[in-house]
Amino acid sequence: MEEPGYVPESDQGNSGFLDPSTERCIRSYGPAIKRYAGQYGFDWRLVLAIMKQESRFSCNAESHRGAIGLMQLMPLTREELGMKLDLEDLSHPEHNIQAGIFYLRTLYDLFEGAEEADRLKLTLAAYNAGLSRVRDAQELAIHLDDEPMQWQAVKDAFPLLSKQFYTLHRTIWGQDKPRSGWFGKSRETIKYVDSVMDYYDAFRLAMNWTRTRPTSRSIVRGLAERPVPANM
Repeated sequence: MEEPGYVPESDQGNSGFLDPSTERCIRSYGPAIKRYAGQYGFDWRLVLAIMKQESRFSCNAESHRGAIGLMQLMPLTREELGMKLDLEDLSHPEHNIQAGIFYLRTLYDLFEGAEEADRLKLTLAAYNAGLSRVRDAQELAIHLDDEPMQWQAVKDAFPLLSKQFYTLHRTIWGQDKPRSGWFGKSRETIKYVDSVMDYYDAFRLAMNWTRTRPTSRSIVRGLAERPVPANM
């Protein structure tokens, strides 16, 4: 039986479809990406899309907030994942990949019950902004009689977590801010989700999605019919 995220060797892209940085990443880290994506039930091309958005495939990338590596893991997250996975050096590319995908799966499991496309986008939003921000947005969506397990509802709620809506926060939480504090970077998170999904569409197109056959464990089984933008 094929592993989740399995892609035939002939479907791994060529210079006519993939940019040089993506090809270099696949040559250098492709085996590790595919191994851990399969282990945790993801299409490896989704992980590739996250890496492109997070680090532009630089294993030495470090953000001003201390996130490091291909998967841009934050200090506290690194500490927790290192203990759970018994990994000492999460700056090592393969360890960074393993921990990042494991963390992605951990977040994904928390949105059980959502439709697959919504579940994936909620997971990406939590990976970018933090789970607590998504939980605040979900709680706000419930207050607005919206569906908290739908990405559109959470997407609409995100801007309402900013400081200017403190009176709304007081109504919901009994204080002038959400449980996790004000959130003024909703546009960045929404753009992040959109960008990852666009890269993912492009990688599936370049690497012949129609020739893959995800198993029932695959995270992207519900996205198999997601239309690819015509301009790609």
